[in-house]
Amino acid sequence: MSDPHRSNARLDGQAFWVVSPGHGEIRSTTLREPGPGEVLIKALRSGISRGTESLVFRGGVPASQWQAMRCPFQEGDFPGPVKYGYASVGRVAAGPAHLLGQRVFCLHPHQDRYIVPVDAVTLVPDAVPDARAVLAANMETAVNGLWDAAPRLGDRIAVVGAGVVGGLVAALAARMPGASVELIDTNPMRADLAVRLGCRFALPSEATPEADLVIHASGHPEGLATALHIAGFEATVLEMSWYGDRPVSVPLGEAFHAKRLHLRSSQVGSVATAQRARWTYQRRLALALDLLTDPVFDHFLTGESRFEHLPHTLPRLVESPGAELCHVIDYN
Repeated sequence: MSDPHRSNARLDGQAFWVVSPGHGEIRSTTLREPGPGEVLIKALRSGISRGTESLVFRGGVPASQWQAMRCPFQEGDFPGPVKYGYASVGRVAAGPAHLLGQRVFCLHPHQDRYIVPVDAVTLVPDAVPDARAVLAANMETAVNGLWDAAPRLGDRIAVVGAGVVGGLVAALAARMPGASVELIDTNPMRADLAVRLGCRFALPSEATPEADLVIHASGHPEGLATALHIAGFEATVLEMSWYGDRPVSVPLGEAFHAKRLHLRSSQVGSVATAQRARWTYQRRLALALDLLTDPVFDHFLTGESRFEHLPHTLPRLVESPGAELCHVIDYN
């Protein structure tokens, strides 16, 4: 009798590797049969995490962070060859009967077929399309950032940086009762996105001062300077950007001390302190996917290309960092 937990399909796959800084290629990989407690996933879509993957692609992860920056199911080591990525949506092709045919999200590099433990996948709600579901990793980062920031009802909240993470943070903050949210970016083309998310928009030179809470997610030191400048007395400035191997000059003179500002960091690798006793990584990821049932988040999906074109797509995205928000990779 055949084993219903196993698939008769050929167990081979294709994966994207950063071979060396600035160069990538598709490599073949042979997969074993999934064992007990494992699933074989056929990828449908994956998303490019623009900030982190750009750093990885250009070899910008500092040696001191090589271990901390490893992603789940990464193969190889920085600066390369390395298989990196963490926003994959697929369908279960083999595994436990209750999961067969189900759509799932997994923190896995760009690969068309792969095998992972059952507890590494999270079911995608029926109301979330494949492409939108790739935002789950970024949404999880946004959720954790807001947990760290701890906004209060009625706060004047400024978000500096209208990329994917900054935009998701602003969208969630704008849904808080009484909150007034201003999304700040150097690109005036982000004004339409801000309006669609329920926020005001401002260029850095026009940002409203005296914010109760400022969240910085631009990835540029100038953005952090803007965040510190517009923060009100005893306000919190939450730093969500990660600069890799770039040194950052922070303006801690002028009114920084007089305003008694609180500058703190946020990083998705640990569940925010206030939630850690009760929330697991899996519960946080499930929340991120549930939040993505709102069609407004489709506005973050600004480009799509085939998986086999990824060695040419990623260099183009790295060279034009402001051209797109989330770029989706199609495996169909």
